[in-house]
Amino acid sequence: MSQKASSLVAGAKQWATYYGKFTQGEESAALTAPLRARAAWDANDADAFADVFTENGSILVDDEQINGREAIRAFFTEAFADGGALAGTRIVTDPIEIKVVEPGVAVVITDGGVLHGAETAVPAQQTVRGSWVTVREGEEWRLVSQQTSPVKG
Repeated sequence: MSQKASSLVAGAKQWATYYGKFTQGEESAALTAPLRARAAWDANDADAFADVFTENGSILVDDEQINGREAIRAFFTEAFADGGALAGTRIVTDPIEIKVVEPGVAVVITDGGVLHGAETAVPAQQTVRGSWVTVREGEEWRLVSQQTSPVKG
């Protein structure tokens, strides 16, 4: 197997683990939106990150509620830029529960947090619980809302 093919296989195996126990049906489909957001964040790609959201989507970052896809794009363009607060960061979004509220609408609950620099695990004091409200628009799942809360204990 070529080096490139081997790398692609390794990457696919890694991404397969991100689905946890949610590998089939509408639950796994709903999970694609948070996973696309994770991939965009890991690439520090503000455009791809914002594009996962619905036009009127929102995200809570610290104490700031950011409303609308274009506002999300503007915020993350600055945050991911060299010297920005989130430059070079990656996120962990391990799914722990998915509730399909009705066909095409689901809430995904994750554990995780932000990784800085060479970190490979989220420090215990920085672990967060994420809530991702997802909707199906046509054939694609998008985020309506995302927020995190610190997990202490």
